[in-house]
Amino acid sequence: MDKHRPAIFHIINKIVRNNEVANDLAQETFMKAFSALASYRSEYRFSTWLYKIAANCSIDHLRKRRLQALSLDRPVETGDGTVEIEVADYSYHPEQELERKERRFSIEEAIDSLPENYRDVIVYRHKEDKSYEEIADLLNIPIGTVKARIFRARELLKKKLRNV
Repeated sequence: MDKHRPAIFHIINKIVRNNEVANDLAQETFMKAFSALASYRSEYRFSTWLYKIAANCSIDHLRKRRLQALSLDRPVETGDGTVEIEVADYSYHPEQELERKERRFSIEEAIDSLPENYRDVIVYRHKEDKSYEEIADLLNIPIGTVKARIFRARELLKKKLRNV
């Protein structure tokens, strides 16, 4: 027990996240291991067998402790009748939405202010997801020119958007 107790405790505590419960489950692990010693097969490492018992013991504990789920679709019966459950939606953040819209507007504005030859390649590449070859065909220019214009357009956009 002295040799394996720290590792067993560590494994269990990682699963249950409670020192007191982990101590109890470590003790239970050793009791289960002792009672199941006849099932241990010597071709495997003893520590691995013991660690598996500890993990299973922890998982069993969590299953037993699982909270009762409450259906949000079904009304709750109370002494005064039935009550519908309403849960607040905290996923929507107006400030973040506003910042995202402002950032997108700034990017659009910066793209619109680019010279036409740079604006075209950026729009084709990033808004319309065109390949370099497709852009070269559309604009009737070499692929190398497309790549150079995209690079220069991105550099100009970085400068324009640095303060955003």
